[in-house]
Amino acid sequence: MSQQPTTANDKSFLEGVLERITFYNEENGFLIGKLRCGEDQREVAAVGKAPNVQCGETLRLEGSWTTHPKHGKQFTFEKYETKLPASAYGIKKYLGSGLVHGIGKTYAKKIVDFFGADTLRIISEESARLLEIPGIGRKRANSIKDAWEEQKTVREVMMFLQTYGVTDALCLRLVRKYGNEAKTILETEPYRIAREVKGIGFKTADRIALNLGVSTNGPERIDAGILHSMEELEGDGHTCADREALTDQSVGVLEVHPEEVAARVDALRDGADLVECETDVFQLPTTARAEQIVAKCLGKALSSPSCLPAILVDKAVEWAQEKAGFGFAAEQADGIRSALHSKVSILTGGPGTGKTTILRALVSILKAKKTRIQLTAPTGRASRRMAESAGHFSQTVHRLLKFDPSAGGFTMNEQAPLPCDFVVMDEASMLDVRLAAALLRAIPPQAHLLLVGDADQLPSVGAGNVLKDLIDSGLIPVTRLQVTFRQKGDSGIVGTAHGILAGQGSPPDPVDDPEMLDLSKDVHFVRALEPDACIDALRRLCRDLLPGKLKVDPVREVQVLAPMHRGIAGIANLNDVLREGLNPDGATHVFGQTLFREGDKVIQTRNNYDKDVFNGDLGAISGVNTMEGSVEVDFEGRVVSYERLEVADLQPAYAISVHKSQGSEYPIVVFPLMKQHYMMLQRNLVYTGLTRAKKKVFFVGDPAAYAMAIRNDKTLARRTDLIRKLRLATSA
Repeated sequence: MSQQPTTANDKSFLEGVLERITFYNEENGFLIGKLRCGEDQREVAAVGKAPNVQCGETLRLEGSWTTHPKHGKQFTFEKYETKLPASAYGIKKYLGSGLVHGIGKTYAKKIVDFFGADTLRIISEESARLLEIPGIGRKRANSIKDAWEEQKTVREVMMFLQTYGVTDALCLRLVRKYGNEAKTILETEPYRIAREVKGIGFKTADRIALNLGVSTNGPERIDAGILHSMEELEGDGHTCADREALTDQSVGVLEVHPEEVAARVDALRDGADLVECETDVFQLPTTARAEQIVAKCLGKALSSPSCLPAILVDKAVEWAQEKAGFGFAAEQADGIRSALHSKVSILTGGPGTGKTTILRALVSILKAKKTRIQLTAPTGRASRRMAESAGHFSQTVHRLLKFDPSAGGFTMNEQAPLPCDFVVMDEASMLDVRLAAALLRAIPPQAHLLLVGDADQLPSVGAGNVLKDLIDSGLIPVTRLQVTFRQKGDSGIVGTAHGILAGQGSPPDPVDDPEMLDLSKDVHFVRALEPDACIDALRRLCRDLLPGKLKVDPVREVQVLAPMHRGIAGIANLNDVLREGLNPDGATHVFGQTLFREGDKVIQTRNNYDKDVFNGDLGAISGVNTMEGSVEVDFEGRVVSYERLEVADLQPAYAISVHKSQGSEYPIVVFPLMKQHYMMLQRNLVYTGLTRAKKKVFFVGDPAAYAMAIRNDKTLARRTDLIRKLRLATSA
């Protein structure tokens, strides 16, 4: 029975049935809820940390009574105990909360009305009796039983992990990965979860392991730390690391002697957990295999005959010029010839140099010859832009290769190659080595491949530097477009971009007040020397000036791109500021440490093939269900529902990183640049951000920071082994 509050030894206790949850933080388990207490069944507000509790459970809380200035009297607890509900009312509430897949409020009522207070025991021990209830068949009964067992395991794992800061979402991933063995694996092989469960890193696994008594310099811990360090180096873009770099990184993570690391590096190599690609240069096996596939496939393509029909290339170029209605520049014509002559070729150049003209002409020629063309790009936006400019269907690489979520891989490969004669890959600077390997595996050796990209942009987010490596190898024909074709009325963005590449460090003439901007121009600079001044100017631009004077939608037509995540002028704070300025009144819910409002601009942060949404897709939240913790997102007219545990894939997108913007274009870009961003101030970062804009760019910040970035063309060199592998493959 629910009890009245009691006090013992200056501590207060409160016991009652959790009636409803009004707020829950996924990251730390912080809960605001209503308990139904005592014989009079009065509701009491309770506040504290209680991970993974559900409506209907009986909670025994230890804490004290407090008074909130807005919400009044409430019970703030530091400790809690939970037990499954014993009353029919509590059980109905518990099952009706959506906790067990297959049981909603309707079926919860049916089941509890039928079995009463014995319901939970029957589901657990005699689940076949569920078939006695009208409307429940064998499939639903099995589903209820399976979901119940999973939830029991989640509860056990959650109680075990709550001291280690592991979220509910990650707990669920652990249980779905390992089932009933989850707790055993955590206790006996804690470092295994860092390798096998996405979202749980070495630091979390290490914290669990050390608390379980694992030795700080034991081989299991050092091995896990070395592999984690190799993954961190890959996170910086490298595909391999020499012994010294790997040892230094590992010592920093593990805080052990270098000699202990060196011995285990050799052991990992001998056990095939590391690959020694050259003397004292190491790779993770999956990365080594990806580079090997890229090299092997390109080598085979370069040595195989072409499947294209006979084409008189010079006449085809003349025909394409007549069709286009204007003559091509010499280097544009050379680009078309190279693509038709060479099995694999590269086309690179900045904005306004004619890449689109070449692509449109090439597609026209290939269509006239009845060849099978596949156009592809890394992102949905880049793919749509490519289709518009080329006049031919295009799709993302992931859709082209038909990713199968159940198999965890691409369907198209050597055994099931793409039905194509010619593949054009746009935005090739975004290709990391793993995606490049997947694409090349699926292209028949006799087909042509044209890689189109701007080699001066930022390299891929993932490991590798594929486009640059292929250019630097000297083994693949490269057409470099260097002449800018600027027609009357064209944007000054193109001229500024080429000035940046030439190292011209002076920004556009800065103004001290956004109201002083000449909006007839295309590139602007608002001077704001301090972070707070930068934020204020940026807010005024996005909230007032651009919507008022240019009549643009500040959410859909303006994109803020920032160099860093942290700091006053970082992405996280910019999103908070812009949300308050552009969407102050939407229905609000907090998921983990992230706040979302109805109407918020959001970005998908990982590929989700089941929902058909991909990393980098932008949308707007069209609905927030604060009771269920779910949201609906409108992706350009297509509404996608996210359950509570899936919302972690979304992030606010009023401001995003320059890396996230690659492959996309926006009507207007606003770009904060401060000296506090010095770690990221590089020429290719500013160049990439600038060239995302179709109409106008507004730099906001310190002109000296702009100049620092333009002078810094020493981008972080990525160490890879692709060129060596490619030379071996083509010399064999």
